[in-house]
Amino acid sequence: MTLNFQGVAPLNHLGVIRAEGEDAVKFLHGQLTHDFALLGLDHARLTAFLSAKGRMQASFIGFKRSPTEVWLVCSRDLLAPTLKRLSMFVMRAKCKLSDATADIQVFGLAGNAIETIAGSAYPAWSKADFDAKTVVHLPPAAGQPRALWLAPVGEPAPAGPALDPALWAWGEVQSGVATLTAPLVDAFVPQMLNYESVDGVSFKKGCYPGQEVVARSQFRGAIKRRAYIAHADAELAPGADVFSPADPEQPCGTVVQAAAAPAGGWDAIVSLQIAATGQGPLHVGSPTGPQLTLGTLPYALLEDI
Repeated sequence: MTLNFQGVAPLNHLGVIRAEGEDAVKFLHGQLTHDFALLGLDHARLTAFLSAKGRMQASFIGFKRSPTEVWLVCSRDLLAPTLKRLSMFVMRAKCKLSDATADIQVFGLAGNAIETIAGSAYPAWSKADFDAKTVVHLPPAAGQPRALWLAPVGEPAPAGPALDPALWAWGEVQSGVATLTAPLVDAFVPQMLNYESVDGVSFKKGCYPGQEVVARSQFRGAIKRRAYIAHADAELAPGADVFSPADPEQPCGTVVQAAAAPAGGWDAIVSLQIAATGQGPLHVGSPTGPQLTLGTLPYALLEDI
């Protein structure tokens, strides 16, 4: 089939946390896995908020709208609890955190729609402001460049052919960069979703909650689970267990993100025990459930720092 993965899609599943104040950047730098102190106005960050045990509570695409204002884009179903937890740590910092979802539109751009609006496609995590509008360039999917478009409510929506949000969701899976959602809170350290390989973790910045666990996993060879792209003929859902014939009593992995595939069936990002990938056919839901076929990641895994 011919796949037309181009156009503009409303992304109503995403929300925005706004951090404002002279300490906003410093505060977020001390809470998230990536470096915000050195973040310029022309780049964005993939990053995560962890528990003290190094488990992901939320993932964000974060960027500065000004030197004292940061927007964090995350799954809408995690926004309220994440905002509440982050707010607990503000204390005396001059930083105001708020839910800006009702004030900000979020659209996805794919293919030629990026060139029409931003002039050209740029490397992933590049960012540009056009007056009140912001474009954040994302990792490509299905051979096409992608970007986020954000603007205050009231600004005209980006012009371009409509792209089905379901097709955008499939592109998110194909990018291999997972967005954490509610069923998966506290399930993964960042490396289990390949975050260190897609520029979601800085190993050069200072401390943040869970930092020791993340560093120990990386430098002591303790990474036992990785994210993969997989396909099944049946519907897949985040949080579903994956089983290997080597140990049918215990799941060896989890479906992280899933979407209907244009050619039929479902594609997913799955987090699996590395050893399980070579121990026979994988099944989802139960040891006899639909079979998973692993695909190829669109990026190389970072083995050494």
